[in-house]
Amino acid sequence: MYKEDRLPQNAKEGILFLLIISIISVNTIAPIIIGLERGFSKEVYVETLIMLPIMWVFVVLLVKLVAGPLVGKVMPKFVGQTDGFNARVLLNTLLNVTVLSVFLTIIGTWVGTKQVSLEPFKNFLHIWPRNFGIAFWIELLVAQPIARFVMKKLHQSQARKAEIA
Repeated sequence: MYKEDRLPQNAKEGILFLLIISIISVNTIAPIIIGLERGFSKEVYVETLIMLPIMWVFVVLLVKLVAGPLVGKVMPKFVGQTDGFNARVLLNTLLNVTVLSVFLTIIGTWVGTKQVSLEPFKNFLHIWPRNFGIAFWIELLVAQPIARFVMKKLHQSQARKAEIA
């Protein structure tokens, strides 16, 4: 069976892949969303930096416990055997970002305001599309390509070492 060199091949690589994507995503998406809500200033950015570790934990947990399993069940219903790598990556990104953005629109508001309230539900239809759009394009154009590039370079390095040995 052909293995795609732009994707993780084992659990260790999967963790590295997840770390790369989640760290890039949390460090770009959250500051942009909060900046749009509260204004772009040094004070707002510093406040955002304080929240990032908490948000990163939520992102990783949601990816592993909710989005990953859900998308894993839905993907086979939409992809065919002749669908190429790019089509699969695009659909996977779309589905993951949809699931994560729904949850993180709510959880992010709670973390940002430091209180659990109905606020994110009241404003959901106004806030979620913007959050989804920001997250989708950052995932598609920044986080995913960087993570796939790292995987490709890692696999090329492993192949060179195997040839030498």
